[in-house]
Amino acid sequence: MQKVLIANRGEIASRIIKTCKHLNIQTVAVYSDADEDLPFVKDADIAHRIGEPPVNKSYLVIDHILEVARKEKVDGIHPGYGLLSENGDFAKRVSEEGFTFIGPSHSTIRKMGDKVEARKVMQQAGVPVVPGSESGVDSIHTAKELAKRIGYPVMLKASGGGGGIGMIRCENEQALVQSFDSTKNRAKAYFGKDEVFLEKCVENARHIEVQIFGDSHGNIVHLFERNCSVQRRNQKVIEESPSPVLSEKTRQAMYEAAVKAGKAVDYINAGTVEFIVDGEENFYFLEMNTRLQVEHPVTESVTGLDLVKWQLLVAAGERLPLMKQEEITSKGHSLEFRIYAEDPKTFYPSPGVIKVLDWGGSEDVRIDSGYEEGNKVSPFYDPMISKCIITGENRTEAIEKAKAFFSAVQIEGLKTNVSLFKEIIGEKEFLDGTYTTKWLQDYLTANRA
Repeated sequence: MQKVLIANRGEIASRIIKTCKHLNIQTVAVYSDADEDLPFVKDADIAHRIGEPPVNKSYLVIDHILEVARKEKVDGIHPGYGLLSENGDFAKRVSEEGFTFIGPSHSTIRKMGDKVEARKVMQQAGVPVVPGSESGVDSIHTAKELAKRIGYPVMLKASGGGGGIGMIRCENEQALVQSFDSTKNRAKAYFGKDEVFLEKCVENARHIEVQIFGDSHGNIVHLFERNCSVQRRNQKVIEESPSPVLSEKTRQAMYEAAVKAGKAVDYINAGTVEFIVDGEENFYFLEMNTRLQVEHPVTESVTGLDLVKWQLLVAAGERLPLMKQEEITSKGHSLEFRIYAEDPKTFYPSPGVIKVLDWGGSEDVRIDSGYEEGNKVSPFYDPMISKCIITGENRTEAIEKAKAFFSAVQIEGLKTNVSLFKEIIGEKEFLDGTYTTKWLQDYLTANRA
């Protein structure tokens, strides 16, 4: 592979470009008018404008992206995460045009993108799933009957959903009735279909995911787990690897289940199997993300591996660099903090110009940033400024490094969530690792009154 187009923007585009440069692969960036001054446009060997700022006029326009790919005669297209990364139609078009899609097959993306279908596949493969509906729920009458059987609280979810979008917790029948139509409408708006389904709400849950990797030669391995339970409104805020407070028995069982899930769909390239874990360490399949994850750097930090390099090699038809599970090891502890341009009290986006961006000279902290000082964070996209990945020999050391790092960081010109991180890393529940997916929201409710 000599030339790759990156069908994405911001920090993930810069991240992919970095590995491509290391492998002497030429890179082609695409950008909207709002992004023309961002680092990824300058980092790429070649850059093409593809439209106006709204994603439906630029980054989601498949024809515009493929037009650039044809013009530049690229070998492959990397979708990054978000945007078109889990769009089966895009992956199919890329392949039909003769380019290599740097990710799983379009059929796998479609199968795992439908959460109801994914549940069926996992059940057949012997992977535990959360009790819930066996198919889409088309009426509120059916939903009420099913919820009575499952038992409240239940989660009402969009079948085509992901990233925490299109899901709502319903404590009782009244809440289910109030949320049913709006959730269907939201599903239609975000994912193109209004199908929804129900799952039992797992209480005192932790959100733990396992990174898997497969190649076209039938090899599938896991690269350990990430705990993503520090969440606000089902959106991840902090991720870490390895997961604190998880028994070795459960850890190994989850690895086995994740690999089994990958084999069930003949998985190729990078994927993530997400599980929900209850207070007794029973775990259940949530979904499979058929792409590189935002939080992949924590896995890279503890394994010493470059996952984008693996993606490129596997997409080119090569075998996994490490095919035997025992060859892959994890060392130390890594935390990832997502720094957003947002009001830390209301969490509303805070677009604007970054007048000061000073990371405090922490040389051993990995900064995956989409912006530089002087850049404007526009209102058109996710307002993440950067990801800060902090690694230590153990969790205590990593947290102490994080405290020192955030005491030195300076970002001016817009509001950020840095102050929230300073709070979180001093709280008992975070320090002892016992936090659940509800913890941060409960903490904010109690401390933002």
